[in-house]
Amino acid sequence: MSQLTRTVEGVLKASENISGEITHVAIASFWHSLVGIDRDGKPTTKVLSWADNSSRDLVSVLRKKLDESEVHNRTGARFHSSFWPAKLLWLKKTQPEAFSRTAQWLSLSDYLSLKLFGNPSTSISMASATGIFDIRKCEWDKPLLRFLQLRGSHLPPIADSRQTFRLIPKFLKRWPSLANAEWFPAIGDGAANNIGSGCVSKERAALMVGTSGALRVAYRGEPPEKIRDGLWCYRIDRERVIIGGALSDGGGLHSWLKENLRLPANAEKLIATRPPASHGLTFLPFLAGERSTGYNEYADGAVLGLRSTTSATDIAQAAMESVGYRFAEILDQLNSVKKVQEIYASGGALHASKVWTQMLADILGRELTVVDVPEASLRGAVLLALESLGNIESIEEISLDQGRVFEPNADHHAAHKLARESHSQIYDSIINNR
Repeated sequence: MSQLTRTVEGVLKASENISGEITHVAIASFWHSLVGIDRDGKPTTKVLSWADNSSRDLVSVLRKKLDESEVHNRTGARFHSSFWPAKLLWLKKTQPEAFSRTAQWLSLSDYLSLKLFGNPSTSISMASATGIFDIRKCEWDKPLLRFLQLRGSHLPPIADSRQTFRLIPKFLKRWPSLANAEWFPAIGDGAANNIGSGCVSKERAALMVGTSGALRVAYRGEPPEKIRDGLWCYRIDRERVIIGGALSDGGGLHSWLKENLRLPANAEKLIATRPPASHGLTFLPFLAGERSTGYNEYADGAVLGLRSTTSATDIAQAAMESVGYRFAEILDQLNSVKKVQEIYASGGALHASKVWTQMLADILGRELTVVDVPEASLRGAVLLALESLGNIESIEEISLDQGRVFEPNADHHAAHKLARESHSQIYDSIINNR
């Protein structure tokens, strides 16, 4: 809570010299978090993020007792430790006292809403990424509720499309400049990123590499009749869905390489001059586990092909390429929904590494346009709020200044295609056999 209040106060301080009244506040929040609260609104558990895989052993229980394909098609989420069903089973098993004291299960953004507004109502966007929400009916999934022995009251109410909230007296006193402000419930950071990147049609995908990574398509309409096994599908609102895949290793892997391999200062410049996959290595990029496309709870990172001549730069190149190969798997599945015509790229890792951005263009064999927006997710939350207010006609009509365009190298793409085939074979022999 203290981090949130510091952030709000920082924004207010930065806007002191801007004239006009603050009338509305829009919020983007990370998806998949879970925290329990008791009847007094006090936490009964710590906040579990998507990366907490303590519940991974319970995924097999879900797969034995439920039809994963049916649940995936209703909720848009595979059985995985990043989603609520496995986490709830784990909490019930390992923390029964805390579980029994829990009156309501919330996302972190819902908990903060409770503290700020006295109301934990959640947005369709946030609810849809829990793995326990029917994305077609836009309500909590009744079969999963029965299986988990939960009532609807155990979960936050779903806010109406244009519903807003006001601060409780405690915060009105603290922030008088927000006295008349109406707050929109938070939307998921991935959905906000697509909106802020101008990727709100089936033909345009958003590729994001922050700490993790994702490749997503958002559009006005309904979910596909059958959601591909390697993809997830959530909602932006009642009128739009967002479908794609997420990688647990993105910029976090890039940082790990720099911190642990003691790479030379010119490592990326060296990589840029070398032929693709010329190192003879296969790197499996699952240091933080696997989500898309295989959703294997026990996937670990690996490096195969090490020799006495292998250098740290070789390993770094193989690792960066391997992330691209995982993105290529996601793109193949997305193309089964609708052929992607354009890809817009964003995220701190890509802004920091032009070499990696070019590598991804070469691997995908597609032109990558870098989004020239410092915070695409924040921009997206604001645009959706403006549409709700009627200040703009629709988010689909908002243009975006394009940044640098990275054109794929045909020869490099051909070399990566061969390397990706080898990578896939090794993935199947190691990861799929666990």
